[in-house]
Amino acid sequence: MATTGPGDPGGDAPGGARERPPAPAPDTRPGPDRGGSAGPGDEFRRGLEETLRRYTGRRCEEAGGIDGLFRARPAADVARFTLHGGKRRRAAFLWWGWRAAGGRPGDGDEVTALRLAGALELLQTCALIHDDLMDDSALRRGRPALHADLARRHRHDGMLGSSQAYGASMAILAGDLALAWADDLFAEALPEGPAGRRIQEPWRAMRTEMVAGQFLDLHTQAEGGFSAPAALRVAHLKSALYTVERPLQLGATLRGAPPELVGALRFAGRRAGLAFQLRDDLLGVFGDPRRTGKPAGDDVREGKNTYPAALALARAEALGDTEALAVLRGSLGDRTLTPQRLARFREVLTALGVRAAVERRIERLSALALDRIDRACDDPVVRRGLADLVRAATGTQPL
Repeated sequence: MATTGPGDPGGDAPGGARERPPAPAPDTRPGPDRGGSAGPGDEFRRGLEETLRRYTGRRCEEAGGIDGLFRARPAADVARFTLHGGKRRRAAFLWWGWRAAGGRPGDGDEVTALRLAGALELLQTCALIHDDLMDDSALRRGRPALHADLARRHRHDGMLGSSQAYGASMAILAGDLALAWADDLFAEALPEGPAGRRIQEPWRAMRTEMVAGQFLDLHTQAEGGFSAPAALRVAHLKSALYTVERPLQLGATLRGAPPELVGALRFAGRRAGLAFQLRDDLLGVFGDPRRTGKPAGDDVREGKNTYPAALALARAEALGDTEALAVLRGSLGDRTLTPQRLARFREVLTALGVRAAVERRIERLSALALDRIDRACDDPVVRRGLADLVRAATGTQPL
């Protein structure tokens, strides 16, 4: 398999009810655009939430014109999922890519930038709903994953058939609906002329890359092998491109940035995106569910070919550490893994130096991204906004 690493370029209402999608919950999470005083990204956050609220509300009204139950179930589920929770990370990278290319609040293309950012959030809704289903994850953002909640509704209402099959099928449809809404909003937001044509290319590429990354993730897991290069390839497609590089490219391209700036932002975005995925891999093993909103150890129980797992196996084999190999092989892919055995798995990763090695790689990748941002962006407000966003995504601290 080819590898691409950091050095490469490149509530249920009755059937006739007219249920409105819920308003977004107040956002109290820390971050570059949220604090005790107004920050340079506050306008973006408010504008994005209003854009999403208005758009999902309109689409739910349209769904109600088709069928009241269709509106009350999948349409309202998509709106609720999109409006409640989420760090808006991809949307924020698009916004700061636009800002890096000279965009300012109040400019004529600000509404377009916000609508493109909203399309990214709806695409993320699709990705997360489907990802939770494929991974059989019980939680998302500290609440039941959509397929699990739909299965619960099936049981509660005394419906016929398998609640699990119903939940899975309905989650697939909800994810498909989110994808359709994302593409519709993107198409509505496209400016006329060359700018619109330029933006279509990264959007098309990003959607296909995201699916390719998910495919490779599932396929390598089914094969049962563990390879650090293959893990980095998946991370490149699922996170480096989708989470950071392509959103930055979309924002900068909208504003008509010169190729040199677009290239610099993509360079920084690819490295920051890979660091983000490596951080997510570590949190999947060592994270606190009260902070991550997801159960700890799910990647281990599923036997996922994450970079930390592949690196640990390679190091244990190189050292001839049979005890560590027994723990690693006995844990990966074991759905019955207990908290005690997960704790032992963590101990082995720490003893092998894997946790420290991955932390160092995250720091190096983040430093490369921050250095390129610092050299490419003249506006100190933009430099700070992008740097804060990179640090928040990668879990690194200012130097």
